[in-house]
Amino acid sequence: MSEVCVRVAARVRPLLPREVLRNHRVCVRAVPGSAQVMLGSDRLFCFDHAFGPAASQDEVYESCVQPLVESLLDGYNATVFCYGQTGSGKTHTLGGGSPDEEGGIIERVARDVFLSLGKRGDDGAEATVQVSYMELYMEELRDLLELHTGPKELRIREDERGNTGKKQSLTVAKQVT
Repeated sequence: MSEVCVRVAARVRPLLPREVLRNHRVCVRAVPGSAQVMLGSDRLFCFDHAFGPAASQDEVYESCVQPLVESLLDGYNATVFCYGQTGSGKTHTLGGGSPDEEGGIIERVARDVFLSLGKRGDDGAEATVQVSYMELYMEELRDLLELHTGPKELRIREDERGNTGKKQSLTVAKQVT
């Protein structure tokens, strides 16, 4: 993986059926063939990746997350951070849609990590997998995998210089409507 520690991707979701019924209009769109998103008719924003409404879960995963999984298996920390307003598509990107649709990032990461560990397990090495699924909402951090964790029980720990870890790879996927 390259030395760039933070990569930012934007994924523009299509209008929801209720938005179409209410005559909402698309105001943000991915510029085809580029890593840019256009707001209105003339404001361009550049990202490392930009995905339009027709982008598949596979396309997003292979471009943004699969390289992190490979790095993770080489011993580096990896984080996928999804940001966006309520209803912007974060849950769809992370978890996938209905059961008959493609799986999201979480399902694909789990599959790839355990398949890779299974292949590497032939050398007798032991692996420990630790997973966090955190939600930051209204400045409250919650672990979504721990049922008994209240919103204020978790803290982000930093060293004296403000660092939260050693070498980190981070993909930020901002969902926009």
